[in-house]
Amino acid sequence: MRVALFVACFDDAMFPGTGKAVTALLERLGHEVAYPPAQTCCGQVHWTTGYHREAAGLARAFTGVFDGREVVVTPSASCAAAVRDAYPRIARTARDPALARAAEGLAVYELTEFLVDVLGVTDVGAYFPHRVTYHPTCQSARTLGVADRPLRLLRAVRGLDLVELPAAGECCGFGGAFAMKNADVSVAMVADKVRHIRDTGADVVCAVDNSCLAHIGGALSRLRGGVRVLHLAEILAGTGPS
Repeated sequence: MRVALFVACFDDAMFPGTGKAVTALLERLGHEVAYPPAQTCCGQVHWTTGYHREAAGLARAFTGVFDGREVVVTPSASCAAAVRDAYPRIARTARDPALARAAEGLAVYELTEFLVDVLGVTDVGAYFPHRVTYHPTCQSARTLGVADRPLRLLRAVRGLDLVELPAAGECCGFGGAFAMKNADVSVAMVADKVRHIRDTGADVVCAVDNSCLAHIGGALSRLRGGVRVLHLAEILAGTGPS
């Protein structure tokens, strides 16, 4: 299958290794990966902070870049959620039926959805000899409903000791602009999340959104507790730090 990769602007700027991991993983599974170079921000942050006109412009750009692609895969659950859940609302707000039709014609998947639901794969041949816990990000769990797909993939990784995260469904406190506009609340939320992570005794906490991992990782680094954050794609691809 020919797969179009949407890296997401946050990952492109802050976590370039994640996009490389997705490419390596999908190619190892026998698929051709194309990276449309004109891609940019999906517009999620603009939409959720009230910049609706700017969000519509970015949505039009996104649908134009990926028009005609058989399938679009992204390692960002929040961006996949934006395209599938927010784009129809953006189109209605902008009174743009052409945008609504363009968005409806896109097949956009978060990585674990694509692996499990489209390819029918849970064992990708990965090896990662570490104690790992998984944080289900709000957009992946609530908007996309990825459910246990990431956990099914992690359970099949050889050498990996998967431990359950207490209060896993609680938000980490990032929420895009929420962390900046409500800093005190955000800090309290991530403090709870970090406490639960450390209680697991895990070496690594993983997720399917680097934005949440950046927030959690920042809090963990201040404690110098030795717990690393890593995108799930890097575990599955075997490209993360050993």
